[in-house]
Amino acid sequence: MTENRNSLAITLISELLSADQRMRNRLTRALPKGMEISHFSVLNNLAWHDGEKTPAQLAETFNVTRGAMTNTLNKLVWAGYVHIRPDWDDARRKMVAISPAGRNARDHAIRQISPLINDVADDLGEAQVRATLDTLRALRRQLEG
Repeated sequence: MTENRNSLAITLISELLSADQRMRNRLTRALPKGMEISHFSVLNNLAWHDGEKTPAQLAETFNVTRGAMTNTLNKLVWAGYVHIRPDWDDARRKMVAISPAGRNARDHAIRQISPLINDVADDLGEAQVRATLDTLRALRRQLEG
């Protein structure tokens, strides 16, 4: 890689990390008290897919260890936001579902963060948001491989 290309790649990564950190800080402040981004992400995923998932499936989805996902799920169970039950077909496995309280918490979080997200999208404009999404999706696919 030439020095210019190397510098360009480092700048890309630096901008992504900086934007990620700034967005996480703003989202954390906007989320309801006590809710972490990881909690919201799991609740949003379960609400979006409207079904049950195993802890292992959730860990893979979020690219975290099973231990990290277990920790997050334990906090969500404690808050009453998810239900975990044994898998009736394989007792070694557990199934996770969002509870009505979890759906309400997720919906409340969406209402809290929507103004922030909408402001960012409005400032960038629809064309730039769409172009950025295409680029970020391509980057994610590249990093998955």
